[in-house]
Amino acid sequence: MKDKLLLTAQVLSAIMLIIFGTNKFLQFMPMPQPTPEMGAFIGALFTTGYLMTLVAIIEIVTGIAFLVNKFTPLMALILMPVMLNALLAHLFLDPAGIAGALFLTVLTLLVMIRHKEAYTTLLKP
Repeated sequence: MKDKLLLTAQVLSAIMLIIFGTNKFLQFMPMPQPTPEMGAFIGALFTTGYLMTLVAIIEIVTGIAFLVNKFTPLMALILMPVMLNALLAHLFLDPAGIAGALFLTVLTLLVMIRHKEAYTTLLKP
């Protein structure tokens, strides 16, 4: 039962990551109006010219890796700083929009828990 729940979290996060990552390129889903502070933050990320593209690529590649279950522990480790940044940005700049970032962060943590044995060598003293 526990493994089915964790596998479901992995597949659900994969689908969401692929959709949201692709949306950054194709803009097929309208984004809700952010607070002025969040708008300025997102605007600064887009102004760099590379950062949101990198985030989109990480989301898409991670989503595909989660779906095919290849390099999943590594991809979850790469994704976590992106998700943590999204969560904290919403927490401090746009609390009303935190639900999606919180949900994906929790799903990513569940994926990491599913593959916790892969992190044992990293966490040895």
